[in-house]
Amino acid sequence: MKPSVPVITVTLNPALDKTVTIERFEYGGLNRIKEMRTDAGGKGINVAKVLKNFEVNASAMGFAAGYQGQVIRDKLETLGIRSVLTEAEGETRVNLKVVDESTRQTTELNEPGFTVDGALLEQFQKALKSGAEETSIIVLGGSLPPGTPRDYYRSLIEIANTQGIRTVLDADGDALALGIEASPFAIKPNIHELEALLGDTFDSTERLIGAARTLIDGGIEYVLVSMGAEGSLLVNRHEAVRASPFPITPVSTVGAGDSMVAALVYSFLHGKSFEDTARWTSAAGTITASKPGTQVCTLQEVEQSVQLVELTHY
Repeated sequence: MKPSVPVITVTLNPALDKTVTIERFEYGGLNRIKEMRTDAGGKGINVAKVLKNFEVNASAMGFAAGYQGQVIRDKLETLGIRSVLTEAEGETRVNLKVVDESTRQTTELNEPGFTVDGALLEQFQKALKSGAEETSIIVLGGSLPPGTPRDYYRSLIEIANTQGIRTVLDADGDALALGIEASPFAIKPNIHELEALLGDTFDSTERLIGAARTLIDGGIEYVLVSMGAEGSLLVNRHEAVRASPFPITPVSTVGAGDSMVAALVYSFLHGKSFEDTARWTSAAGTITASKPGTQVCTLQEVEQSVQLVELTHY
């Protein structure tokens, strides 16, 4: 019997993403906005949106606060995504993304977010324990709001582990370093996050695979490393494959990593092979990078392009 909500995504520090498009960014000068849109944002919420496109039911859990928190709930409801966001005091942050059409670059200005306390964190842990009874994968993504212990992801992964639930962690810095101590099922660092985590620089694919295997030796089953235009690397205990993306015109990298995480989860749920998982994650990230603003890939787009991804085995 399949869980009614097979995936829970956790976004502890969500944001109302405000994306503005300008013709050419003038540093220190006047910039007139051509287009503007607002979206419910944060890594876990973005993953839930892609999974919705992939026809997978996901429940978006985390915190929210104030008027902007309610806007996020309303936007998720409009998308048909169930949200269970514990109310915090203060106001949910706004993340401003400035898209420069002339350079095709996106500049992000992220607020720190509301502050949480011990009682609220404990309340969320209880909510997660309860919600996890009907799920099979939990995705933990993004930054921790002020007031959160740096090892909070580790605590949440330990809760999932005791209930036999697979976890996917997409974080950086201390949140990643301490989170992996609880041995999540999979992690998706980018190459810079992995280098910061291990205090090293990887100048070859072989060295990168070796670094991923040190994490696998610690109990992680899958390591997916994103490398931007250089593609991605998927490693488990027995296999390692590099995925080279098909050519695109990059428009916005916002949500590309989250699309890869969603495709990874989709692959796990559907029992896809190691090679197909590498193809799906690469295709999802590539297609999203070719879209403007915060738009993400669809299931049909990934299905149509997945065979264009070239694989190199190691």
